[in-house]
Amino acid sequence: MNFGGDGGWWILLLFILLGGNGGFGGNNSLYPWMNNAENISTGLNNLSSQISTGFNGVEIAANGRQIADMNQIFALQSSMQNCCCENRLATSQTQNIIQSEGAATRLAIQNQTQAILDRMCEQELEQLRSANVSLQNQVNMLNLSASQTAQTAQLIADNTAQTQYLINKLTPATA
Repeated sequence: MNFGGDGGWWILLLFILLGGNGGFGGNNSLYPWMNNAENISTGLNNLSSQISTGFNGVEIAANGRQIADMNQIFALQSSMQNCCCENRLATSQTQNIIQSEGAATRLAIQNQTQAILDRMCEQELEQLRSANVSLQNQVNMLNLSASQTAQTAQLIADNTAQTQYLINKLTPATA
């Protein structure tokens, strides 16, 4: 029972029935069918105007719905675009954090490795110093021993020479 389909025939029938004997404010003229035709024409014009006004309202409402739908779509697009930008920003920030933490971790590992290597070098140097001191002590002891041996040999040689001198002086000369 709408105006746009097959159910609008009853409106025309209504105007025809109301149009007789004065119909829409009719005047009883000599040609009543003229009044009916005028009434029908006026009724159809009014009906056309009301239908047009109704369709304008429908069209305005449809346009309003379309605008509201477009606004919702725009808001959804903006929201999705915002979401993408926020995700990109978050991903970028996460990458920066990971890179910063990675650099800090590498630096900490490098510093710790250097500390371990320095400690190992220090221990090796300490061992070398200790070995050097030990070798110096051995050289000193050998030098001392050689010196004492030389001194002892000199003393023995001197004692032997003095003993021989005394023997030569104290033994009569046989002649």
